[in-house]
Amino acid sequence: MSMTQQAAAAVTTPPAPGPGTEKDGRTTERPLAIRLLARPEIGVFLGAVAVWVFFLISAPPVRDGGSMANILYQSSTIGIMALPVALLMIGGEFDLSAGVGVIASALTASMVAYQLSMNVWVGVIVALVASLGIGFLNGWLLMRTGLPSFLVTLGTFLILQGVNLAVTKLITGNVATDDISDMDGFSQAKALFSSSFDVGVVQVKITVVWWLAFAALATWVLLRTKYGNWIFAVGGNKDSARAVGVPVAFTKISLFMLVGFGAWFVGMHQLFAFNTVQSGEGVGQELIYIAAAVIGGCLLTGGSGSAIGPVFGAFMFGMVQQGIVYAGWNPDWFKAFLGVMLLGATLINLWVSRAATRR
Repeated sequence: MSMTQQAAAAVTTPPAPGPGTEKDGRTTERPLAIRLLARPEIGVFLGAVAVWVFFLISAPPVRDGGSMANILYQSSTIGIMALPVALLMIGGEFDLSAGVGVIASALTASMVAYQLSMNVWVGVIVALVASLGIGFLNGWLLMRTGLPSFLVTLGTFLILQGVNLAVTKLITGNVATDDISDMDGFSQAKALFSSSFDVGVVQVKITVVWWLAFAALATWVLLRTKYGNWIFAVGGNKDSARAVGVPVAFTKISLFMLVGFGAWFVGMHQLFAFNTVQSGEGVGQELIYIAAAVIGGCLLTGGSGSAIGPVFGAFMFGMVQQGIVYAGWNPDWFKAFLGVMLLGATLINLWVSRAATRR
């Protein structure tokens, strides 16, 4: 080959691809729409919008500002508890005692304050310690015995259900606690847990503010802190998490204690909203909290989910619960609607996840 031919070949031959110039399916950045669809809360957001539009059309009173405030209030009482339940589910566990835990907390605060003739804040603090203690016991038993959280918390559920009724009857002679509205500290506690404020001509409950604040805090914890990484790690595979130094026992026990904190907060709201507590309430609410988390995109197997999804899940519950009333329908349909929502949201989340993965 002549010198001229060698020079031409050198010019026309394309250079070999260097590092980073060749892309395959693993390195190509996915479109924004596909990345959004991969988020666990997108499906429930679309579902919440659909439910809202449905009741806007079928139940005209929903369009009123006062009606929407009531819907947000109902959603907040579910959503405050759904948040720690969702974090626990992301960590790979369940708590079936959450519903009766709310009532146990309220009963404790009421009876300590009234029967011992003390400031209601003493009862509030004792109830907080008791709720955190119940959460710690659930987590400790789980880690100590290796039993599934379903069995551990089912036992706690049955114990609390019986204790709530038996102790209340023993101490008060009734199935409900005494009215504490005239006791010292009541007005201050009510302002914190159960007050209202005006937004224009509409009254909004303080629980709506607490709900959104807790959701923002939980989102920051999950996405921006080491503890949030621990939650996802222990939910995905606790053995692998332990192998890389994640404190599995601390993380799981603290998640159960967060559920106890949520039960305390909602219990205090119920106590100071109604001044008294029925000891037989709370049964079945744990399924509502779990369903709101599942609808919000939290996997039953753990390791996946968000804090924003359960906010939309709780809103859907509140929307349906109040929307049926505003539409003038038989409220017996409420549970049927919830079942349809749960199955529908689960199928949508599954489809969205698979579609995003295929792309």
